[in-house]
Amino acid sequence: MAGITSRRKADELIATGRVRVNGKVVREPGFKAVWGKDKIHVDDREVPGPEGRAYIMLNKPFGYICAMSDPLGRPLVTDLLDNVKERVYPVGRLDFDTMGLLLFTNDGEWAYRLTHPRFSVPRTYKATVADYMEDTALEMLRSGVRIPGAVRAKGKVTLLSRDNRQTVIRLTITQGVSRQVRKMVEVVGYRVIHLIRTGFGTIELGDLKVGEYRYLETEEVNKMKKLVGMR
Repeated sequence: MAGITSRRKADELIATGRVRVNGKVVREPGFKAVWGKDKIHVDDREVPGPEGRAYIMLNKPFGYICAMSDPLGRPLVTDLLDNVKERVYPVGRLDFDTMGLLLFTNDGEWAYRLTHPRFSVPRTYKATVADYMEDTALEMLRSGVRIPGAVRAKGKVTLLSRDNRQTVIRLTITQGVSRQVRKMVEVVGYRVIHLIRTGFGTIELGDLKVGEYRYLETEEVNKMKKLVGMR
């Protein structure tokens, strides 16, 4: 949550003696310390104290990377959070070519639960598919298809419109496999040409304009916490 490292890397730092609490090296992963009260150092860098919790929703445009940095110099989603003072990071990710609802926070437990498969948090997408999508293909998506990275991927599918040129569907999934919606559609013989995430858990994108963000209301945050069993 302080932005130093990941949970897994933190265990490695502790095991190799690079972490000190109140001046003493700690090698036990279960050692207790109070963040903001005890002085915690990684190598010679002091871990900054906690700041106020921030929960933000962005309508991600096409062509932005969900990362804190990029060696290729591509646009980052954090570049769009121009007046956000808190250090926040994306909750999960959206692909370079996917638009829509992207959450940010500095609440590590909230982010962890929203993205961990164990909590099965639903994500809803509006997908525009090339060509006329047959009913049999829609039923296959509902019943489940096999894609790389998932034993069986399925979703709740609503047909919004279709003609000989394209089909528009709403698809809600809970697995969260990389590029899952596109892969599911490909398995049933079609191709996604436009994809936007419109819902994440109990939060809806609404009328937030592309490229803009807003802080979540307290009620929105609390509903998401209740969804994943947080107080």
